[in-house]
Amino acid sequence: MARLRRRGALRHSLLARLLASSVLVAVCSIIATAWLAVQGTSDSISVEQGETLAVDTRIHDTLVGYAAEHPQWDGVQGTVDDLAADTGRRIVLTTENRRPIADSGDGAPALPMSTTSVVDPLAVDVTFAPEDADRIDARAVGPFKLGKADRSRLRTIADDGVACMDETYGETVEVTVTPSGRPFVAAPDSAGDPELSSMCGLDALDRPTKSERKALAELNRLMDACRKRGEPGAEFQIDGATGEEVPVPAPDTDPGAPSASTDPDNAQAPQPQPSSGQDPAEPPPAPEPSSAPRPEPEPEASPPAPEPPEQTAPPEAPEHSAPPEPTSAPYDLPGPEQKLDPRTAACVDSSRREQLDPYVAPAALLFIDDPDTQSATGLSLSRDGLLRVSGVVLAVLVLTVVVSVVVSTRLVRPVHALTDAVQRMRAGEGAARVAVRDSGEIGRLATAFNEMSAHLERMEAQRKAMVSDVSHELRTPLSNLRGWLEAAQDGVAAMDPKRMAMLVEETLVLQRIIDDLQDLALADAGKLRLTPEPVGIAEVVEQAAASYRLRARDAGLRLTTEASDGTAVVADRTRLLQAVGNLLSNALRHTPAPGAITVRAYAADGDAVIEVADTGTGIAPEHLPHVFSRFWREERSRSRRTGGSGLGLAIVRNLVELHGGSASVASTPGEGSTFTLRIPLDGGPLDGRPGDAHDDA
Repeated sequence: MARLRRRGALRHSLLARLLASSVLVAVCSIIATAWLAVQGTSDSISVEQGETLAVDTRIHDTLVGYAAEHPQWDGVQGTVDDLAADTGRRIVLTTENRRPIADSGDGAPALPMSTTSVVDPLAVDVTFAPEDADRIDARAVGPFKLGKADRSRLRTIADDGVACMDETYGETVEVTVTPSGRPFVAAPDSAGDPELSSMCGLDALDRPTKSERKALAELNRLMDACRKRGEPGAEFQIDGATGEEVPVPAPDTDPGAPSASTDPDNAQAPQPQPSSGQDPAEPPPAPEPSSAPRPEPEPEASPPAPEPPEQTAPPEAPEHSAPPEPTSAPYDLPGPEQKLDPRTAACVDSSRREQLDPYVAPAALLFIDDPDTQSATGLSLSRDGLLRVSGVVLAVLVLTVVVSVVVSTRLVRPVHALTDAVQRMRAGEGAARVAVRDSGEIGRLATAFNEMSAHLERMEAQRKAMVSDVSHELRTPLSNLRGWLEAAQDGVAAMDPKRMAMLVEETLVLQRIIDDLQDLALADAGKLRLTPEPVGIAEVVEQAAASYRLRARDAGLRLTTEASDGTAVVADRTRLLQAVGNLLSNALRHTPAPGAITVRAYAADGDAVIEVADTGTGIAPEHLPHVFSRFWREERSRSRRTGGSGLGLAIVRNLVELHGGSASVASTPGEGSTFTLRIPLDGGPLDGRPGDAHDDA
């Protein structure tokens, strides 16, 4: 419990709150600063790297495109100058031996040791090529580039087919042109139905042109030269779905036979041996490598009429030598990447490179230099970076203001409440209270203020009650005295001995009240002096009891003492007798006959203990805290003559406290009460002033 209280006090501590708010603002500021530094630096680097990569990619791609379309680098200087002007970079192109080909910055510093990339359309740099992409640039078409007439004819077929699909079937398709100039139709799944495409004439796009057949035959010969006899091979066709040449796995062959189908229907399609020459007199066998992929050729699929029926040279295959190409429906060619074994795929790649090599520029080294980075002295912030910094600064300021306002409000609110309460008390509105919401410094201040306010309220109530009681106590006997004296003066009443005794008794009541008030005033002012001397407790008890035995017997009560000899204290004998006498007087008034009053005296725990116990009416628990208050009576209806002045017990407590002791009471209604006085055996302070007494009122 103590640990929990300490934790609660720490949580509500003013110092802890201020420290927590400062730490919170500092931590947020540090985190924001670190985040800004990291984010700004990383963003700037990322943006710079992204911009550099984008520019480098653009330059590299442009030069690769140039190399793919030109067999030499002659004339590339203009392209390099244009790129340098657009990007602000220095661009240098050299041979693999670093012999300059083109340089956009004449007289510039020497070239760096490392290259930016290698410009080779037949082996595109993996840094600039998409993942799993063909490293042969798509713009390197070589002999597959169509002439103007073939482009026009195929585009007409494609446009007519698109119009047919739209008008007849309501299918929306588009025409796309490949770098070779061959168009193909990009259509959704429903429009890619072979029957629909055939009915609209789009299957004609599958048939290679004369120049393409020649290129395909050459590519297939290169493929045959690459692969070993009897190993799986592949042959190239034109894919109508993409307009590009694609390798297709060749059918399985007998290792001891030529790579050609043994089907009689395909007797004119044997694959030529790489070592044999192409006989012009035998046109059918020459183009057969391009028609080998399909085991079931379609006889009706013949090339368009504009193509010549025969070709004397082997690369220029006749029309009937390529029947297998149209047998495959558009958009339905097999995926070569999934069906070619690694050795065949390597042959496909090397055959393509060998065929395209004469048509592309040789590989070159590319150097790209940014002059701005050499002159830059610091990391500049972009507009987004400035906005981010401004936003974070504003957020930290707002957080600081919010935390300060919240903490200040919580701290100032109870202070304002205390100020208002003090002002209300000053204005005479009575005692004020403030709410205690925590156990910190402010909470303890509020608790102390409430205790002070309650104490002042009690003191004010006691003052008013004392003034009222004193005036009442003095007025009653004075009124009696005045009445009888005026009656005697007027001759109405005779001053016989009985009336004289009554007047003397009223005078004694007045004297007793005045003496009690004087004792209390002296005690409060610290001017009640004691005469300490060694006093036996048993003697004091016996002497006090002897003084009240006659009154007790007349009231039908039994008064006994139980005192142990040898217990002595250093005290003022007269004041101690007065305290015990007041307790006995109080017990006599509140104990009906036949009752008993017992006075005990003994030593316990380093104190001399005096107890006065009675078998009277007792005191209710709610009245016990007020027993020792001035002018307090449990029954307000009692008169001062029968109920006492209400000052006796207050005087008892003050006298005992002057001796450094304490007074307490325990009572059970209907059974009686026990008043206990404890006086230190060592004599206590004995300075004539009350100790730090607790006001139970």
